[in-house]
Amino acid sequence: MRVAVHQMTSGVLPAANASEMIGAIEAAAHGGAVMYFAPEMSIMINRRRDEARLHIFEEAQTESIEHIAEAALRNKIWVHLGSIPVVHGAGPQLANRSIVISANGEIIARYDKIHLFDVDLKSGESWRESSAFVGGETPVIVDTPLGRMGLAVCYDMRFPDLFSAYAKAGVDIITLPSAFTVPTGAAHWHALLRARAIESECFVIAAAQCGAHEDGRETYGHSLVVDPWGEVVLDMGSTPGLAFVDLNLDKIAEVRQQIPVHQNRRAIAEPRFYE
Repeated sequence: MRVAVHQMTSGVLPAANASEMIGAIEAAAHGGAVMYFAPEMSIMINRRRDEARLHIFEEAQTESIEHIAEAALRNKIWVHLGSIPVVHGAGPQLANRSIVISANGEIIARYDKIHLFDVDLKSGESWRESSAFVGGETPVIVDTPLGRMGLAVCYDMRFPDLFSAYAKAGVDIITLPSAFTVPTGAAHWHALLRARAIESECFVIAAAQCGAHEDGRETYGHSLVVDPWGEVVLDMGSTPGLAFVDLNLDKIAEVRQQIPVHQNRRAIAEPRFYE
């Protein structure tokens, strides 16, 4: 199964980013991909929240979603939108939402990022995602042409309980669209994504933002596809573009037969403390 991974340097204008994505979706379909993957905040990256808020609406009123769904239908390709900001419920808070669109142009799955990025880095960068966004509550699995797909976003990758739940449910693919900072990316990106693939014995597809953005932030890039053995089968480096990779889905069963962690897994009790 061929997939297309889009590494972006998204700007502050949703229409321009959506136009780039639609062109990449068309190129992905022409290149034989059955599914296209975009990064976190594919539609817009703008740390100036008052300015960004002017372009964020409820999902049903977000024109970019409609245009991308039309492109999926027109090109008969599945689309993973990465994630986009949408108004959550009655507002004013937002959700960082992953959306999966079928080749019929229908939205078939939604996942709101559960773990919010509230950190102070040694580099001096400070992020408070929870000041604007509300975290999701529920993991989401969706059937796709690639198999059962578990959805997650960026900072989620640091919380193994989420991926243990996906592993127990027998997912074949985990998606992790991201906009990783450069310091944390250099330190942990490859290690964490390989770990998530190895422990779940599934493919991990992580489309990423890269480079210097219009709002002044910089992201790490290195969109990855990792196979169930933990081997990196695609690393897109630090420049934007569209890349293709052919997934050997038989590798999932081969690895699970070789190291049967799913059969060997045991329920873990609460730890016993000795004083």
